[in-house]
Amino acid sequence: MAHTDHLTMRRVLRREIAGTIGLLTDEHDFRAMRRYRSFTFDDHKIYLEQVEALLRTRASQGSHTTIALFDPQEYAEFCAETGLDPDAPSSRTRFTAELATTGPTIPYDGRPLSDVVPALVDEAVRQATWEYASILLARLGACATCGEDIGRAAFTRAADLLVRILDTAPPGSRHLVCSVTGPPETLVSVLHADEDGQGAAHLDEALEFTTVLALGLATLSPGGLVMRTSAPGTTDRIYGWRLRGDGLEPLTAGEVFDAYCTDIDSGDLISPESGVDYCVPPDLGGTQAPPGHHH
Repeated sequence: MAHTDHLTMRRVLRREIAGTIGLLTDEHDFRAMRRYRSFTFDDHKIYLEQVEALLRTRASQGSHTTIALFDPQEYAEFCAETGLDPDAPSSRTRFTAELATTGPTIPYDGRPLSDVVPALVDEAVRQATWEYASILLARLGACATCGEDIGRAAFTRAADLLVRILDTAPPGSRHLVCSVTGPPETLVSVLHADEDGQGAAHLDEALEFTTVLALGLATLSPGGLVMRTSAPGTTDRIYGWRLRGDGLEPLTAGEVFDAYCTDIDSGDLISPESGVDYCVPPDLGGTQAPPGHHH
């Protein structure tokens, strides 16, 4: 009887343990791991099927699992830095545990793995964009004139602008895209701001979005910000701004229309969406000097 009780308690405790699995999302990374003899899978498709079966089993048992993006190159560097044998399952476990706290992860929510993989890759891109923009902001250092930290001041300015943009937007679901052009590449950040039944906004990716916007303001880089609002029973509205100095300059309705109805790669015209209003943005207000650096 006591033995049975112990087994029951262990099963209950097993459900209390959160797990993380490092996922090889593409064929290239999968082939890189096959050089280790302890990695016994030889077919990426079957590997993904087995991972999905494991995730479903854990979910059916009430266990929570986090999925992390497993990068073979980062794994090799981790093993070299820590002195671990890369051809050992325990080393992969240690690396995966590290990913759970530092790397891009998403919780498994029962979706097919074919839907989970793109979401995980998007999360990795989002995190990499935020980290890269943060590094560039930090490198700007202090102003030679007043000693103020340029990156921190730009972040404060970007946060203030974001609050104004959301405060002046129509109620409903808001989808914002900010792009900043500069060497060596263009950074793009997306922000979803949905309202609940009480009108409170729920923001995803706000830190990354603000950081990318701040980088554009601080470096005076070419860029822009576009907002799309949606609400039941109303026409979707699309409007935007271009980055100008340390602020935003409204785009005309025609400029917004041209941006949305032109193919980026070919330059060909695209038919406009039906039920969409391409319009000028609302006045953001703020006639007084905004927070931020002004030299």
